[in-house]
Amino acid sequence: MKYAHPDRVVTTDFVQSIMHDTDNYRIIEADENPLLYAAGHIPNAAQIDWFAHLLHPVWRDLVAPEDFAKLCIQLGITPETTVIFYGDQSNWWACHAFWVFTYFGHKKCCIMDGGRAKWFNERRPIAWEVPQFSPTSYPVPKVNHSIRALRDDVLAHVARGGKLIDVRSKPEYDGFITHSPDYPKEAALRAGHIPGAINMPWSTAVNQHGTFKSADELYQLYCDKGGLNPEDEVIVYCRIGERSSHTWFVLTYLLGFRSVRNYDGSWTEWGNMIGVPIERSTQVEQVREQCYA
Repeated sequence: MKYAHPDRVVTTDFVQSIMHDTDNYRIIEADENPLLYAAGHIPNAAQIDWFAHLLHPVWRDLVAPEDFAKLCIQLGITPETTVIFYGDQSNWWACHAFWVFTYFGHKKCCIMDGGRAKWFNERRPIAWEVPQFSPTSYPVPKVNHSIRALRDDVLAHVARGGKLIDVRSKPEYDGFITHSPDYPKEAALRAGHIPGAINMPWSTAVNQHGTFKSADELYQLYCDKGGLNPEDEVIVYCRIGERSSHTWFVLTYLLGFRSVRNYDGSWTEWGNMIGVPIERSTQVEQVREQCYA
């Protein structure tokens, strides 16, 4: 079994072969920790800071379409440019940037398998200079709503028994903790998960060194064990939408699922909303009963 869209995953060999072709390609580093870029990056790679470049400065939302176009113009990207994303954390934020570019209609996007760690572990060329690109022309894009789920979309999906995947850790999913231990600022008032969601942590889709698992392994994980079908309509979520972007990419481009939406509001929105249902594990509910008996 092969990846459904093998052209969306490129190797470090390929990236090294085209890294000086800045007319046709733009390599983008997108990290959780934006300081990593200054410590060394792929030659001619530009940086996208997910917080500064992809999120609205006031609202909790993505940037406006016209601001996305301005970003592409500044980075020397045209609608015909092939953009290759890579980063830390096994490409969490690289996949998030890929998802945002796809949301704004950019069609030529790829992920460098293995991300930043693989490039550095293979002792490939490193640069410290920030590349400069001539401004281009980029039209204000039309938004591709089909890959994003908003709050009301998720409520409707839950009401009709749609398939949801919670890609967070099991303690977060079960409701033992309100946030991942390393991210105390991203807590919600309530712990648990969206009703009907199955727990399939994002990390199960990657190998030990951060590369994607084979198509056969992924099919066994999500379809044979997880009970999903490529024809299902699926919504994925995590805490703020970055880990779920990784799973969105895996399901959409590696397994060829026809309809996957990323709920980037995720648990920091759902767990803080008034009037929406949540579920917790039986163990958590038993503890609660004992505490409030």
